[in-house]
Amino acid sequence: MYDGIKAVAFDIDGTLYPSWQLYVRMSGHFIRHIPFFLKYNKVRHELHQTAPLPDFFEYQARLLSKELHTDSNYAKVLINEICYEGLKPYFANIKPYQGVYQTFVALKSAGLKIGILSDFPPEQKGRLWGLRSLCDVCIGSEESGALKPSVYPFGILAEKLGVQPSEVLYVGNSVKYDIRGAKAYGMKTAFILKGVRRLFNIKLKEADISFRTYRELKNIVLN
Repeated sequence: MYDGIKAVAFDIDGTLYPSWQLYVRMSGHFIRHIPFFLKYNKVRHELHQTAPLPDFFEYQARLLSKELHTDSNYAKVLINEICYEGLKPYFANIKPYQGVYQTFVALKSAGLKIGILSDFPPEQKGRLWGLRSLCDVCIGSEESGALKPSVYPFGILAEKLGVQPSEVLYVGNSVKYDIRGAKAYGMKTAFILKGVRRLFNIKLKEADISFRTYRELKNIVLN
């Protein structure tokens, strides 16, 4: 078992599936709602740098309402209809990376706890390609009141998994949000290589593990 870990947790978007699949499918939806998404992305950027909030969704709506010059209740409706519920249909035909399901099964069979921590609600992705039933913990960081790279959602993840931070391997695709956020809380990290890094197997020095395929990740963790 890799370095005494007792749990492996995963980001979703760009980590369990290629992000381009979503971008291609939602391109028409994005074009129809360009003004919303431009303002919403600005708000999310600010929220990534915000301390934990007692009511994340209310504060998010208030920020967006100022950008759109509307009231917060209507902003909340727009977020739900265009982003949370609005993006759900586009995940129906998205395929995860090859070997993801088999890796989850192997990790679970080896006695490791499995977790998911995403900046968006996991339920947005439905049954998560059959992975949800294998998870001990499946949460969105929004529920904690803060987005990654805040250590707060990582702390809640470890608490719900019932393990120490150093006993968690967190797997992600973002250096800033996943790798640095998890390491700041004392977790071990695994980074999925893409593009030039994947082609030439250029490892990320900040991560404990760099991997190109889920089969490779499985072998590193279990051997």
